Amino acid sequence: MPLTLTLKTQSSVPIEVDAVRLENAREQSTSEVLATQVLHGNVREPLGSFFDAKGSASDDNTLVWEGDCRGVKRIAAKLNSGIIRVEGNAGMHLGAEMSGGEVFVSGNATDWVGAEMRGGRIHIRGNAGHQLGAVYRGGHRGMTGGEILVDGNVGNEIGQLMRRGLIAVAGRIGDLSGVNLIAGTIVVGGEAGIRHGAGMKRGTIAFLNPGTSVEILPTFRSAGLCRPTFLRLYLKHLADCGWQAPGGSLEAEYHRYNGDFLELGKGELLVRSA
Repeated sequence: MPLTLTLKTQSSVPIEVDAVRLENAREQSTSEVLATQVLHGNVREPLGSFFDAKGSASDDNTLVWEGDCRGVKRIAAKLNSGIIRVEGNAGMHLGAEMSGGEVFVSGNATDWVGAEMRGGRIHIRGNAGHQLGAVYRGGHRGMTGGEILVDGNVGNEIGQLMRRGLIAVAGRIGDLSGVNLIAGTIVVGGEAGIRHGAGMKRGTIAFLNPGTSVEILPTFRSAGLCRPTFLRLYLKHLADCGWQAPGGSLEAEYHRYNGDFLELGKGELLVRSA
């Protein structure tokens, strides 16, 4: 039975739980886990003030957070192995700086999901907020490895300064996806905002919905129609992971635009042909 932490007390003040590390919890009893000091606003309190615990992570290397945890920040931050499930909603900085393992969220997440992550996989069944897979203010690299899959909608500036990895959003995205993208791949299944790929150097942003109207910045140049082989491989992999692309995406043709020519100009936008 996995270690299960059930929220018992809602708080209007955020709770930061990055001190609850799965690699430590594997060796701890439930009472030791509940004694872990977490940050409640600017005060440190034991985790047991807010959560009940049962089970153990020692056998299956799994930690479950139950309840509406939208006010619980930094779940799975710096995760390097194992499985973390959130049965409900998750707060800011979910999976930030993680380097391995898997995170599954049955509900929604907020901002900074997978910020500066280096490996592993995050799969959110609901919606996510802004700055998904992005860089923290003042940093030099956003996501540098791993995968973030979202079945719903996301906000603005996803994949900012992304260096490597895969982001896949089945629903709508906001503005400035892939801004200053260094490399990596962003796949979008729904409607899109504006100014995608601004300042990108390399990498790919693919828009899979034939009904999506995508604004192409004037610093990009059309390179004709194509059927990218790599995109077919990515979509098959995503299907195996339970993420569904719009129908016909595998066989579709895509308009290719190279840019941003204010930078290296080696990036590409792929827009599905109607």
